[in-house]
Amino acid sequence: MWLIALAGFAALAVVSYPPSWHVSRGLITIAHEGGHALAAVLTRRRLHGIRLHSDTSGVTLTRGNPRGLGMIVTAGAGYVAPSLLGFGAAWLTAAGYITLLLWGVLALLACMLLMIRNAFGVISLLATGGAVFAVSWFTEPKVQAVVAYAAVWFLLLGGVRPIVELQRKRRRGRAPDSDADQLARLTRIPGTFWVALFLLVSVAALAAGGWLLVDLPAVLPAAFGSG
Repeated sequence: MWLIALAGFAALAVVSYPPSWHVSRGLITIAHEGGHALAAVLTRRRLHGIRLHSDTSGVTLTRGNPRGLGMIVTAGAGYVAPSLLGFGAAWLTAAGYITLLLWGVLALLACMLLMIRNAFGVISLLATGGAVFAVSWFTEPKVQAVVAYAAVWFLLLGGVRPIVELQRKRRRGRAPDSDADQLARLTRIPGTFWVALFLLVSVAALAAGGWLLVDLPAVLPAAFGSG
């Protein structure tokens, strides 16, 4: 249990400290753009490519009805994708499916690699996939578990911060074409509503994922000395 808590505090430190966040934020961008891409495929939009940039931004290019439900779902999937992925990973980790989680991540990265359209994006995915493969193939199960817990905490915590940053940029007029503002134009519902919805989903995923990781139903009785 202390290792799980330590992994959580380590992930929180990485997300909270600006220099480390600037370096690691690209991993959240991979999940963000992957969410757009998956939503586009599921809504039968044509996926033309994904670009990842060195400033940790990214773009997913799709083609189809510019105002339909598919476009709304695709635009709305990005900011919640890291948190939802983190929740799914928390469920697998808590259930003991560490190896399945690692190989599932590798499969998702491989699928995403096929759609990358710039050199930096290719390098980013190969580096990330190489690290995951090394952990899954060359380390012991205990090491895999620690890495998995840290990665899940990072996704859950790291999924919240970009949403807060988004709203700050919107207040300063620095994000006129953000996902939230695109959704506002598509639905005529204010962008602030969409930011709040993104934040609600991410915080809920963090709470639920944390509950699974820490196994609170078992921890609380033990902490109070009851059955």
